[in-house]
Amino acid sequence: MKLIRYGQFGKEKPGIIIDDVRYDTSAFGEDYNEQFFESNGLERLKKFVEENKDNLPKVSDDERLGSCVARPSKIICIGLNYALHAKETNAPIPKEPVIFFKSTTALCGPNDNVIIPKNSVKTDWEVELAVIIGKKASYVEESEALDYVAGYALHNDYSEREFQIERGGQWVKGKSCDTFAPLGPFLATKDEIENPNNLNLWLKVNGNKVQDSTTSDFIFNVQQVVSHLSQFMTLLPGDVISTGTPAGVGLGMKPEPWYLKPGDVVELGIEGLGTSKQVAKVYSGK
Repeated sequence: MKLIRYGQFGKEKPGIIIDDVRYDTSAFGEDYNEQFFESNGLERLKKFVEENKDNLPKVSDDERLGSCVARPSKIICIGLNYALHAKETNAPIPKEPVIFFKSTTALCGPNDNVIIPKNSVKTDWEVELAVIIGKKASYVEESEALDYVAGYALHNDYSEREFQIERGGQWVKGKSCDTFAPLGPFLATKDEIENPNNLNLWLKVNGNKVQDSTTSDFIFNVQQVVSHLSQFMTLLPGDVISTGTPAGVGLGMKPEPWYLKPGDVVELGIEGLGTSKQVAKVYSGK
């Protein structure tokens, strides 16, 4: 299945994509949140859709898409998880996954504008494969890790590099600004993706392809990441794990880094997980 959430920001309704057509599943009565995933929601939704597919209202392609999951308990990110990206940032290959968090308030729709934060001069892009947890996971073995996965989604892990690197403290400061986590367009359940560790992914800025790679360049694959994280924290249903970005970020550009400016257009996609598009806008206050 391909799950969507659509409508006004903060008031999204649940939906599903069938044969490239969007349908509303509000009659199912649940949003795609922690409670949904932990109560066997995917199987219940599948049964609901099978029984009601002829009566589901269509959703216009003009409707805004929101984050494909409702606000999770946490967004966990893996840093420096592609060999070529570690090289371009002059970082050593990690011996264990580098872990940081991204605020859930950064979540937004896949095609919402990305807001360059107040006082930002180094807003950067990062196409990433997101893993959505399907059931509570603690001390999981690698061999069983995929049993705890509900599905996958496209994610752009926007980063403000000055906030992240030059302002002290942890990376989370440069990762958590509003609109810095466009997720979707949809959540593809894991049966839709044959091998998450061999997917093409790419990103363009103003039509120029700057990232073009495959998840086969992972230093730590999906099973390793899920297992590793579960040794240090309980993963809850609906949690999002962003698995790192390949080479081609602004920070790594030669001969000099370059970053987003107002009006820049960022487009990205992952094989089997659709595409998204964000236009950079200047922060204008609340």
